[in-house]
Amino acid sequence: MKCLVCANLERAYLAWLQEYEEARSSAGFRISTRLAAQINVEMERARYELEEHHAVCIAAVLPPTILPSREAPTNLISIAA
Repeated sequence: MKCLVCANLERAYLAWLQEYEEARSSAGFRISTRLAAQINVEMERARYELEEHHAVCIAAVLPPTILPSREAPTNLISIAA
């Protein structure tokens, strides 16, 4: 289970990664390496933010657990009947 912040940071990183890969594969990459470098910096920044959040996020560290079900108190059962 991921927290909302993890999901948003991962989505941002993947978006920058895709944009970087598109910039690298384009014909204009050889002409505009500066643009590709700027996109690379943004992609690395997004990756770093995701890694930093994973270091402090409880949801990223702990495996998902199933909470035990609670039984209804006996006095409520008698009232409902």
